[in-house]
Amino acid sequence: MLPDPEHADEDGVVGVGADLDPSTLVDAYQRGIFPWPHPGVPLPWFSPDPRGVIDLEGVHVSRRLRSRLRTCGWTTTVDRGFDAVVAACAERPGAEGTWITSELGRAYGRLHRLGWAHSVEVWSGGELVGGLYGVQVGGVFTGESMFHRVNDASKVALVDAVSRLTEAGGQLFDVQLVTPHLATMGARELPRARFLAILHEARNLPVRLVVDERPVSRLAAAPGSH
Repeated sequence: MLPDPEHADEDGVVGVGADLDPSTLVDAYQRGIFPWPHPGVPLPWFSPDPRGVIDLEGVHVSRRLRSRLRTCGWTTTVDRGFDAVVAACAERPGAEGTWITSELGRAYGRLHRLGWAHSVEVWSGGELVGGLYGVQVGGVFTGESMFHRVNDASKVALVDAVSRLTEAGGQLFDVQLVTPHLATMGARELPRARFLAILHEARNLPVRLVVDERPVSRLAAAPGSH
């Protein structure tokens, strides 16, 4: 078992070198810890302070994105192409996708087959144009990575994931760290102690995402425009 996340160092590192067995990963996510490979060092496990989150009522949908939602004709699904989404995230150009090693991808695939990890897919006809994946612990969904092959498709995946989590009775969408891009979507920083308290209360909730296919045009009516 990894150490208590409240004892993480100033960089948010809780420990290094643990395996990626499903039991290890589930225990980690239930306690607010996630793996983040770095080249040349044993596998680090993080619980950053502050933590990046999106409040379910706080996702931002810009006017331009709202217009895109109304007119693009895309649809979304859940868990229809988990492995394809992870592979697409790992293939993203630049440094952002390189941390998704083949070993890590296989580990999340095992979690998916056990019901802990989920994907949201964005489709244009039969083509996968965007998506995200992450780990759900009760009422908290931790987003791990997202990708797009067409502009705005990853944003659509995020808005859809938040919408489905809200509908299912979830409590919080965890993005781990706030990036400038995620900030435009409504991400904010939450003290780690507060995040861990919410996770503790929500991690055993019987929250189940609905996996039906849905038109993204329905998301244009969601609150949060600016």
